[in-house]
Amino acid sequence: MLTVAGVVDAAGAALLKIVVAAGEAEVRDVTLAELDDATTGQSGDLVLGAGISTPDQALAVLARCDETGAAGLVLKPPLAAHPGVTSAAAERRLTLVELQRHGSWAQLVWLLRGVIDRAVAPGSPETGEPGVYDELFALADATAAVVDAPVTIEDAQSRVLAYSSRQDRTDPARVSTIVGRRAPGNVIAHFRSRGVFRKLATGSELIFVPQGPDGTLPRLIVPIRAGGELLGSIWAVVEGPVPDGRLRDLQGTASVLALHLLRLRVQADVARRVSADRLRAVLRAPGRIGREELALSEGPWRVVALGVDGGTGEMVDNLALWESITRRHGWRQPLLADVGDVLFAVLVDEGASPGSRRWMEKLIHDVAVHDPGLHAASGGVARDLTDLPRSRAEAAELLALRGPAGPRGPMLRFEDQWAEVVVHRLVGAMPSVDLLVGGPLPDLVAHDREHGTDYVATVAAWLDQQGDPKRAARQLHVHPNTLRYRMRRLTEVVPVDLGSPRTRLALQIQLAALRPAPTTPRSAG
Repeated sequence: MLTVAGVVDAAGAALLKIVVAAGEAEVRDVTLAELDDATTGQSGDLVLGAGISTPDQALAVLARCDETGAAGLVLKPPLAAHPGVTSAAAERRLTLVELQRHGSWAQLVWLLRGVIDRAVAPGSPETGEPGVYDELFALADATAAVVDAPVTIEDAQSRVLAYSSRQDRTDPARVSTIVGRRAPGNVIAHFRSRGVFRKLATGSELIFVPQGPDGTLPRLIVPIRAGGELLGSIWAVVEGPVPDGRLRDLQGTASVLALHLLRLRVQADVARRVSADRLRAVLRAPGRIGREELALSEGPWRVVALGVDGGTGEMVDNLALWESITRRHGWRQPLLADVGDVLFAVLVDEGASPGSRRWMEKLIHDVAVHDPGLHAASGGVARDLTDLPRSRAEAAELLALRGPAGPRGPMLRFEDQWAEVVVHRLVGAMPSVDLLVGGPLPDLVAHDREHGTDYVATVAAWLDQQGDPKRAARQLHVHPNTLRYRMRRLTEVVPVDLGSPRTRLALQIQLAALRPAPTTPRSAG
């Protein structure tokens, strides 16, 4: 396990020193503090306060680090030694580290990224075996020597797999790319406007991008392909056009990298399958698999069923879609697994960082604006691993209820829809013919069928709206007088005491039994 103290030791006392020591929190990643963000970092992040210039800003970021479970915060003097900041860090038990006055944030970024990636990545499903990962870093350094420029090696989704040394000779766009392990949106937009990604997708030629007006340095981009498929690319920050001899050597390096990326992809696929199998087993029934093997943060948790209207209907496509969406919104290792016909995610119930319930609710509402076919339903809280199958079954049941006759909305919560679930379970407990044993409803159904009336829909709307004629009429898209006339006529056809609470309850149960039953997914059992 890599701790903050371990990171400081690896960087050296000439660059970093611990000001407030607060336990042995594990460091999983490094991120830059964003003053405008409501949250800062994720659980296990070492947060770099590069843009922090006042004690108030430091205290605000420190509080957000505490909320998200960050491993520590790095500040420059004099803020790192400010009494208010140090006492707040000690009170919140957050490790505070000082970057020495002469140290540069750019230098620290690539140094820490190297330390953390080499320590963390071998066990992650993104990287596969340590040997392949270390070889990629060695190849990045070799490629940098060929072109005499710092480079990154990225996959086809612009995620950084490895990078060379000498990144202090780059620009802010490169620093942001290494910190976030993928190119930020504004950087991607910059290169997309110059046709870089279109050329990468369709060709094998090297791409040179001149210096941008915003200070972005020139780039030399080399596609990495195998059998016509784009596997990734090499991005070199160069001072200008590169001699032909070096370009030929660079293309040779790309061929070697293609083999490594193929091997890496196979290993990552295997690791993801193993992770999904473990999660699937825990969602079905509690077993011997522990939280650490599942890469689960501390609970409580909540299981969410993920749905897609339209699409291919194939689980492999749904899984790829939701994995892409969740990763794009910051969840580095999404906990996704299919059980039967339903895809599930396991979320932390508290906090707002990626992989949490609040984060998922915001994500669903954001993406539903552009793609209303994406939706989700969450089960109840699971306070230990043995509760996960129950939460999973609740999520699947609620997802199946969603529709024109049931609850609607991009994100349904079990706590909000319990009444729908109770009625569904009651109606599902016995055949509908046993529920429609008497009362006025069977006669109203027959009258509607024989005379073309809408008495069943009318009484349903009246019950839904608790006898309010205006709201019931609005539900049916008719005038209130029309509704009053229908109610008077249907009570003449079939006498019914709608003033009785028991009669109203029985009618609502019978009406629920008349609705088409939702397709119950195989995962609900």
